[in-house]
Amino acid sequence: MDALLALSRAIDAATERVGRLVYWLILVVVLISAANATIRKLFNYSSNAYLEIQWYLFSVIFLFGAGYTLLRNEHVRIDIVTGRLSARAQNWIDAIGIVLFLWPMSVIIMWLAWPLFVDSYTRNEVSTNAGGLIIWPARLMVPIGFALLLIQSVSELIKRIAFLTGRIPDPLEKHGGKSAEQELAEEIARQSAAEHDAGATR
Repeated sequence: MDALLALSRAIDAATERVGRLVYWLILVVVLISAANATIRKLFNYSSNAYLEIQWYLFSVIFLFGAGYTLLRNEHVRIDIVTGRLSARAQNWIDAIGIVLFLWPMSVIIMWLAWPLFVDSYTRNEVSTNAGGLIIWPARLMVPIGFALLLIQSVSELIKRIAFLTGRIPDPLEKHGGKSAEQELAEEIARQSAAEHDAGATR
């Protein structure tokens, strides 16, 4: 298990670096968008390439940031339900979800996306829009993004198993703070308790 935890830490560190690089792409997209709008207004000039590069970068942000989101435990959850469960139950749900849902989904999407990339690269496919960009880099982002997500999910599964066997603290609490879903679940529980108490005193 120590070797697996060391692997998990290495994966987490790599994912953290990828996530921090993706941060900067958001600024790049904003600058390109602002420059495109400014040039269009001042010089009455624009190009589909400016729009498509924004789409490409948005794709990189979402696809390459998926593993980082998983690392930070910020992906969409049903905390309104699971927030009422014990830490062990939550980690069991995560472990089962990773193996039965996340892994098959990631592998299938990578498997289906790879031939599309190869075909696009072989044909040097170009956007049908006038002045558009080549297509294959955008198609390559899909298998790479899901590969990064799959690799991070291996680290997450290791941490869930390590917690369930008593080797590490709860990984779901690693980054501290509560998600909006957790806060909503707690607020609903408080309101239910208050309504129950009010009903009991009548």
